[in-house]
Amino acid sequence: MTVVLSMEKVSKRYRGATAVRDVDFELLEGELHSILGENGAGKSTLTKIMAGVVDPSDGTMRYRGREVSFRSPSEALSAGIAMVFQETSLVPSMTVSQNLYLGNEKFLNRLRGINISAQQFLQSLNFTVDPTALVATLGAAQRQMLEIARAVRLNARVLIFDEPTASLTPEEKHHFFALIKRLRREGVSLVFISHALEESLAVSDRITILRDGERILTDETRNLDRREVVRAMVGRSLSDTLYQSKSDQDIRPAGERILDVQDLSMGAAVKNNSFSIFSNQITTIFGLVGSGRTETAKVIAGIYKRDFARGGQIRFRGKPVRYRVPSMAVSDGIVYVTEDRKSEGFFDSMSIAENFYAALLSSGLHRRSTVSMREMRDLARKWRGEIGIRAINDDARVIELSGGNQQKIVIGKALIRTPRLIIFDEPTRGVDVAAIDEIHRLIQALADNGLAVVVITSYLPEVRKLSDRILVCRQGRIVEEFSPAGVTDEDIMFAAVH
Repeated sequence: MTVVLSMEKVSKRYRGATAVRDVDFELLEGELHSILGENGAGKSTLTKIMAGVVDPSDGTMRYRGREVSFRSPSEALSAGIAMVFQETSLVPSMTVSQNLYLGNEKFLNRLRGINISAQQFLQSLNFTVDPTALVATLGAAQRQMLEIARAVRLNARVLIFDEPTASLTPEEKHHFFALIKRLRREGVSLVFISHALEESLAVSDRITILRDGERILTDETRNLDRREVVRAMVGRSLSDTLYQSKSDQDIRPAGERILDVQDLSMGAAVKNNSFSIFSNQITTIFGLVGSGRTETAKVIAGIYKRDFARGGQIRFRGKPVRYRVPSMAVSDGIVYVTEDRKSEGFFDSMSIAENFYAALLSSGLHRRSTVSMREMRDLARKWRGEIGIRAINDDARVIELSGGNQQKIVIGKALIRTPRLIIFDEPTRGVDVAAIDEIHRLIQALADNGLAVVVITSYLPEVRKLSDRILVCRQGRIVEEFSPAGVTDEDIMFAAVH
């Protein structure tokens, strides 16, 4: 088969630190080639070099037999290479149709014509997104669908997907992979980065694995299984322990009743929701997208307001509470770790140290009247070590870090506030297997130390691994409770759907 894109001895260094070292890579025409590795392994850096976002420090790249060196993404796009980024690059204040055609508009445009054209194109992809809606009003899954549609509309011959399915529902994933098949039949070559190993093993022709910036192996997918892939990614096997289900003796007994929710309601998203949370335990809340899990958590944390009349009652440590703003909940000891880390979790242009210090300043625990640079450095050094953030130094900007390290910063900022109840919303979304293992250990340690922990997740193996209690949410309320010992995936999914 024809080699469309190749890289030889490609390296990239940032401020003396090597992100990618002497990597060779080949992409064939009509091939789906997965690039796997831990967070920080160099996957995104390598693909950004392909797309013209990053200049390589060394090495050569050839596209259709010709040596190229793209100076910008637009130059790569002109050649036929487009990238769908893990964090979307849409303009929130513009509509779906305006974003879809942004940068490729005609000299004269009619908004009605753009909306009709956008609707027809989105329907051809089976993407149900309103072309007249502002991007700011869309959920994470719809924004990702729009990002994918924009790349496909450009008719690129090489498409690079960085975590395209992380926020999609099962139905949306089905449509996405149907689109992938159609593109491959048309001869489009695809590069696929995903932390969902089962997806990569199911759809890829070949897999390349990176570790610490170096290529460990490239092989046809049919020659690999999950165990071999994980071992190559992390240098050891995690397959047996990563999602090991709990037995009866592993389940932690309930401690003090920390939170009691009665008949909680918020518009159409949360309806008469009632449940309790206990200390010394991990309670997982499972539900499909739109089930009201996140909205319930945000009401508890003071981000959303419950209905004023007949909105129900929340009691925290025996005391009725109604938080007007999140800082009131934080002061009482409730913190929420968001599922959307880029938009809500950190200041991406600030350093690691500045992000941690901002969390301390906003927590009410800071007793100084002035800001101390020494205190900021000491705080960053302490928390970097405790939660295992890998970075050049404390002055590294958060936007330069891998997804797993960014997620650890969000978790660290929450823990700085010394909570009694901590709510994790999809804590391992877009995180590699090694970082998943580290985050799971951290969550378990919090429960072992007496905290009340809630984990909202839509991944059933994670439910079985972490849970001391399983709550299932459907249509805005908790409809079922299970013990993790003996429950099956079918039981949980049936409760979530029916």
